Formats: sequence, structure tokens, C-alpha cells
Amino acid sequence: MTFLSRRLFLQGLGGLTVAGMASGAYATVIEPGLLLDVTSYKVTPPRWPQGLELKAAVLADIHACEPWMPASRVRSIAEVANALSPDIIFLLGDFNGGHKFVSGPVMPDQWAEALSILEAPLGVYAVLGNHDIWHGALPGIKGDEGDGVRRGLRHAGITLLENEAISLRKGDRSFWVAGLGDQMAQPAGRHHFHGMDDLPATLAKINDDAPVVLLAHEPFLFHRVPSRVALTLCGHTHGGQVNLPFISPIYERANFGTDKVYGHIIENDRHMIISGGLGTSIAPIRIMRPPEVVSVTLTSGSGDSKPTA
Repeated sequence: MTFLSRRLFLQGLGGLTVAGMASGAYATVIEPGLLLDVTSYKVTPPRWPQGLELKAAVLADIHACEPWMPASRVRSIAEVANALSPDIIFLLGDFNGGHKFVSGPVMPDQWAEALSILEAPLGVYAVLGNHDIWHGALPGIKGDEGDGVRRGLRHAGITLLENEAISLRKGDRSFWVAGLGDQMAQPAGRHHFHGMDDLPATLAKINDDAPVVLLAHEPFLFHRVPSRVALTLCGHTHGGQVNLPFISPIYERANFGTDKVYGHIIENDRHMIISGGLGTSIAPIRIMRPPEVVSVTLTSGSGDSKPTA
């Protein structure tokens, strides 16, 4: 097999589910709709300042829709994030639904009201994802290039960063949060896109040597992220969404062009965490990749990142 598209892979599994797989109820109801993991990481980037410990809660790929991700579930996820008592909360895009196997949309004002309860001393920050730009609340609903999602975030009191950087302080230490525009915003042929992201211009807005946390919906730009960035946080891949031995690595490499689709990745002292996300795309199934809220503690000193569910 030389190529296995994401759509064929997930729709094929979805078809097997409809046909009556014994695991269908688990894959379509229990794991995606009822389970929720909290996955925790401790990250010690090079040059992270002594005395600055930053705890972040990270939500990615909500994909709000009925019945799989109703506003009530979005609110319960927000409550879990609040219960972690984070210093700061990050939302990594794809608020809109990601497939047509639905009974109805969850509109931006509905999921935004659910997210409005998010609370952290240093604020809540977001970037947009490709589904927020490509279409409306669901695939097939005419899009507005993300304006509806932008309004929803604004009404929820959430700060949207699109190729912007903001300086924040915890105690007597400062750090930056930078957020990029979406890298797949404008389809330009099969597996080709023109992005709205501008990494150099975004980093150029940082005017001191304080550490940087970078928010980017897709992880594809990691090879271009300089060591100046302490941690890059991404979503988009859903951690593969279906995590099966032998099959999933083939799919991930073919669809994403990389095997970097989940977890804490370190390359040349550069750190990236890819969330497994919360909702589903293409088909409403998850297998061995439960929805997750990510908790990240950034600190100085020795120690490895050890995720725990």
C-alpha cells in the first residue's frame, strides 16, 4: 500500500462500524463521547528561567456538533480544565464540526457560551484551525473565513492570536505567548494548501529574551521553529484518532507526511506537544486514542516529560 488517504481510512472504518463491528459501540459512543483523559507533561526546556513555573491547560479540536460534541459536553470539558487550576489556558483551534455524520450543528454562540466559564489567572488564548476557516459550523455549511468563530471567541472573553505575540508575567518573571494563523487555511489542490501563518513576522514582534510558548493548530511547521521558542503546542492530528498497531503508522505517514502526530516530541533541544484532541473529524470514531485535556507544566531544572492519563 503506497497511499492511504485520511478520508478513505476513517470512512472505511466508519463503514465497518455501520456494518456492525463488535467494537462499533465502543468506537463511536464510549471512547469519543464518554471518555475523557487528562494527560500531564512536565517540560524543562533549555534556558527556561529559574523561578518560573507555568502550568497550562490545553484544549484542542473540539469539533462541536450534535450528538457527538454538544454544548453540554464542551462545558463539562471546560469544567475539567478549570479543575486543574492552571495559570493559563490554551485553545488550539477547530471549534467547528469536522464531519457530516451528525444530527445537527452546534453554532459558535452555543459552544462559546460553554467555553466562557474557562478561567485562569493569566487568561485564555486561542488560535484557529483549518475547519474554522474552511466552512461553517459543519462541513457543507457555507463558511465566512472564520469570522463566526472569531466572534464566538470574543464573546466568550477568549483572546485570539493570529500571527500575534503577547507578553505576560507570572510573579516577577515574564514570558511570551505567540499564536499563528492556520497553515491549511486555503486549499490549493490535493494535499496542498496556502496558509495564513507567518512565523517570522510573529516572532519578530518579540522584543526581549523572555521565553516563548508558540500556539499552532497544525504541527507541520515544527522543523522551522527556532530554538528561541521554549515549547510549541499543536493539535489537528487527533493523535491519529484511530490508534491501531501496524495500520495507523502507515496511515499517519501517508496522510500527514510524518509520524509526529502525538505526544511530546524533542528535536535538537526543541520541544513540541501534540494533543490527541477532543472531537472527531471525517467520521465520529476513536479507537485507543481517547479525547484528552492536556496539562503542561513548564519549569527549569532536570526531568523528563512523562505523560500520565
